[in-house]
Amino acid sequence: MRKRAAGDPLEFIEPLMPTLVDKPPEGGDWIHEVKFDGYRSQIVRDAGGVRIFTRRGRDWTSKYRDLAKAAGELEVASAIIDGEIIVTNEAGLSDFAALRKAITRRQHDLYFVAIDLLHLNGHDLLDMALEDRREILAGMIPDGGRIQFSQALPGDAVAIFHLVDQAGLEGMVSKRKDSKYRSGNSTAWLKTKAYSIDEYELLGVEREAGKPAFALMAERGTGRYVGSALITLNREMRERLWQRVHQRWHGAEGHEAAGDAMGQAGADRPCEAPTGRGRLAACLAAGFSGGNGARII
Repeated sequence: MRKRAAGDPLEFIEPLMPTLVDKPPEGGDWIHEVKFDGYRSQIVRDAGGVRIFTRRGRDWTSKYRDLAKAAGELEVASAIIDGEIIVTNEAGLSDFAALRKAITRRQHDLYFVAIDLLHLNGHDLLDMALEDRREILAGMIPDGGRIQFSQALPGDAVAIFHLVDQAGLEGMVSKRKDSKYRSGNSTAWLKTKAYSIDEYELLGVEREAGKPAFALMAERGTGRYVGSALITLNREMRERLWQRVHQRWHGAEGHEAAGDAMGQAGADRPCEAPTGRGRLAACLAAGFSGGNGARII
């Protein structure tokens, strides 16, 4: 455990990213948690106050005022907490679509789910075993607040994954109990997603300057709007997709194209999309060759 000089400001730490696998690992060396459908984020608290960063290190404290206030009320002098910012629906499941609206309109609906502790009161915990870091983290988080602790799920991996799938959750994350925290892609954490494959029609694209682009999807045959999917195509493919939608809607731009698209039935071509119990989770292929696509991350 390394100790930091008193008064030194804490800095954002690039997060550890789990590796996607087809099935969860079995055995007693792993713990398993719910994979939440939200924004991976990091709380940094020191003598200078509280800051909340995105997965890529952007300071979004101003967007998460209520969560920053909650972090400031934790009984610690300094800390770096890894987690996920979510909004829950009526069933208590994380709802990615509602998250975007909550950030700008309903701050009181936001929760920060704490998954790991990287620093505490001047001590660097990156080399400490995961199960020890989580034990300390659990003791820091009071019940019933805007900051929640991600509890490990009891039972064996196969049974847990079955329950996660039945509940309509996005998936699960399995972590080696003795693992150290290392930034970047890691096989010490493994994510297993629960989804089925379905097809939807692409109605249009919602795009605003400085914000992620979303594909607007409809049920095949009826044209009924079913939701949106975050587009993670590379830049060239995103532009091709946007040009196709733009041409179809005769020069409309941004939200105008999106609004027109939502009112139309049976627009453009179908694309495949993984869904979790009927919830749109991603849009793949979007009419392009080579298996490129769009997905919620």
